[in-house]
Amino acid sequence: MTAVNEHIYQHTIAVLVDNEPGVLARVVGLFSGRGYNIESLTVAETRRGRHLSRITIVISGTPMVIEQIKAQITRIIPVYKVSDLTQAGAYVERELALVKVKGIGDKRVESLRIADIFRARAVDSTNESFVFEIVGTSSKIDAFIDLMKPLGLIDISRTGVVAISRGTESLEDNI
Repeated sequence: MTAVNEHIYQHTIAVLVDNEPGVLARVVGLFSGRGYNIESLTVAETRRGRHLSRITIVISGTPMVIEQIKAQITRIIPVYKVSDLTQAGAYVERELALVKVKGIGDKRVESLRIADIFRARAVDSTNESFVFEIVGTSSKIDAFIDLMKPLGLIDISRTGVVAISRGTESLEDNI
């Protein structure tokens, strides 16, 4: 339970781990075992041959909870590095979504107009529907989805946030 004065903040955490079975389960188990919520989770191998994976986790909590989470992730074997991108400085984050919208007539035309404004791309089309691909920040995707709701939103599939720090440093430096 948080005190009345404590603010909840959202942080983007990058975690470098061995690419082996069970590692993701251990990281996610840490959250569920302590009642922490994961807002977004993505994981993929970083470079073939190095057998390393990068987990990007978006979490919310008080500053004390965020610090606890980072400390606990660091203790999991085989975690090599934990970086709080939100605190580390400038970073770039993106998410991809596929958004299915039905519509004919004016609603179809309006869907295409809005997609153009948001730089969403129609990747599938039938006489009665579109599937749009949109890439951007989570807030951009949320805004696009909100505008598509009254036009005939059918379904959404989102990847989750991926993020990387700006500049010349790498998460894999010094490991």
